[in-house]
Amino acid sequence: MAMQFETILYEQENAIAWITLNRPSQLNAFSGNMREELLHALLDAQEDAKVASIVITGAGRAFCAGGDVKHMARLKSEQAGFEKLRPLLDQGRRVVTVIHECPKPVIAMVNGVAAGAGCNLALACDLRVAGERAIFTQSFIKVGLHPDWGGSYFLPRLIGQGRALEMMLTGKKVEAEEALEIGLVHQVVPSSHLKEATQRMAKRLAAAPATAARLIKMAVHGSLDNDLVGMLEFECEAQRQCWESSESSERIAAFDKKRRPAFEQKFRNG
Repeated sequence: MAMQFETILYEQENAIAWITLNRPSQLNAFSGNMREELLHALLDAQEDAKVASIVITGAGRAFCAGGDVKHMARLKSEQAGFEKLRPLLDQGRRVVTVIHECPKPVIAMVNGVAAGAGCNLALACDLRVAGERAIFTQSFIKVGLHPDWGGSYFLPRLIGQGRALEMMLTGKKVEAEEALEIGLVHQVVPSSHLKEATQRMAKRLAAAPATAARLIKMAVHGSLDNDLVGMLEFECEAQRQCWESSESSERIAAFDKKRRPAFEQKFRNG
């Protein structure tokens, strides 16, 4: 199945939705209705019962170069007020909120530069697989702007306050191997194997029990703003939901009988 958009590509392969930012000549910088289309694609994938995991990537040699600086320069030349910029921020906020709250795992396949809002789009995803030529940069400071798209939330939680301040205050470029070392990405692979490695991870996530996966994602996010007592209560309620699901019944039986769960068999053969 393929959905038609102007600035992105949407494809479903088995239980995986592939969302590709598709402005390669502009390094997939956000412009026009691209933010809105990305949001719609994410919502479509979230609501599609046939989709179990989601991958976001970029066409060509970049993941996403962030906001369109030429558009910003035009707004400045027109002496436009902040009200002209605010709708773009609101759209970005909606995108990262949908990813953060999505009950399905979302992977960023970072094939090249991820700058500014593009970097923070990758950070908003649950997992990040990077090609060897991937570069991450909080480039906002270079144009006198503040990080948006949730960067001030995600980055310190991933790499700590000190490293986050260094990236944001200097605009430092972090290449793939350093990104792996500091915990910014989960895996670095040769560029020629990037899609294969990402697909392997997406398949593994898609084959996971949906109820447990959704609640694990909620638990990890919620733990950052909760205490032990609160998390123990959440775990108890989550365990109840998992125990009462058909998924746990099938998987416990499969584990006991030393066979693959039915859904995994179907997925692997799909």
